[in-house]
Amino acid sequence: MYTKHALRQLGVTPGTLSAQQKHQLDSQGYFIVENVLTPEDCARMRAEFERLHAAEHGKGGHEVHVEPGARRLSNIFNKTDAFDKCLWIPEVLAASAYLLGEIKVHGANVRDPVKGHGHQDLHVDVPKKFDDDWWVVNAMIMFDAMTLDNGPTRIVPGSHRWAPINVPYVNIGDWEPAPLSPEDAARVPADLSAPYPGEMLVEAPAGSAVICNSSMWHAGTLKKTDQPRRMLHLTYTRRDLPQQLLQLDYLTPELYNRMSPVKRYLMEIEPPKPGDGILRQPKKEHQGWWN
Repeated sequence: MYTKHALRQLGVTPGTLSAQQKHQLDSQGYFIVENVLTPEDCARMRAEFERLHAAEHGKGGHEVHVEPGARRLSNIFNKTDAFDKCLWIPEVLAASAYLLGEIKVHGANVRDPVKGHGHQDLHVDVPKKFDDDWWVVNAMIMFDAMTLDNGPTRIVPGSHRWAPINVPYVNIGDWEPAPLSPEDAARVPADLSAPYPGEMLVEAPAGSAVICNSSMWHAGTLKKTDQPRRMLHLTYTRRDLPQQLLQLDYLTPELYNRMSPVKRYLMEIEPPKPGDGILRQPKKEHQGWWN
C-alpha cells in the first residue's frame, strides 16, 4: 500500500483541496476549514476529554509531555474511539499528502491551557534542511471556539519559508542548524516571547480545523478566561520519519480491530514483521499483545 492508494480509499482525491487552499498553504503556511466536526461530535469529544482527564489528572499527557499550566491527554486512540473521526478529516489528509508525500500519523494530543497560562516563545515544531524540506503538518481541531480571550495561537504567516527558530530539542534529530543569512538573522527577535511584526492571533469556531505547516513560526498566548479551549493537535509526518508517539508501543487489540487495513497503514499499527525498518520497531522493551 502507499499513501495515494490509501487516501483514495478514504475518499480523498486531487480535488479535495481547492486551488485557494493550496495557495494559502504554500504562501501563508496555513488555512482554516470550518465544520469538519458537527456540534454533536464536539460535545462528545469534550465530554470524553473531561472523563479521561479526570482519571489521569496530573499525569495527563504523560506518554508525550506533562505540561504545567495546561490540561493534556496523549495516546488518545488507545483509550477511546471518541476522537477517531479526527483522523480521517479529508482536508487534513489531503494537505498532509500535498506537503509531505508519503504520510503517517505522527502524534495526537488534546490540550486546554489553564487561565493565566499558555504564553509561549515563538518556535517551530520541526527543523528543515533546505527551503521546502517539510517534516510535519499540524491540524488544530477545535472542540471549543478559539477566541482572543482563551489563549489563541499566534502565527507569523509566511514564516515557514524562513529559517527554523527555537526548535524543541526532542524534535531536532540529526539536524544541524546552518549559519543564518543576514536576511534570516535580521528576522530573529531579541525577545521570543514578545509580539512579532506581522503576527496574527487565530480565531476559529468549534468544529473547525486550522491546518498548518509545522515549519511556520507560532506560539501559544496567555489565557485570560476560565472558558475552556479544548482542541486536538493532530500531526502527520513523512513515512521515513519517526512518530512522536510510536503507536506500536501502546497498541491495544481494541484499536487494531476497529481500524480497517487502510487506516492501520496510515496509523502505522501493523505489528512488525521480519525485515521491517527500525523506525517501525517499538521503542519500549516489551512484548506486544500480538506476540
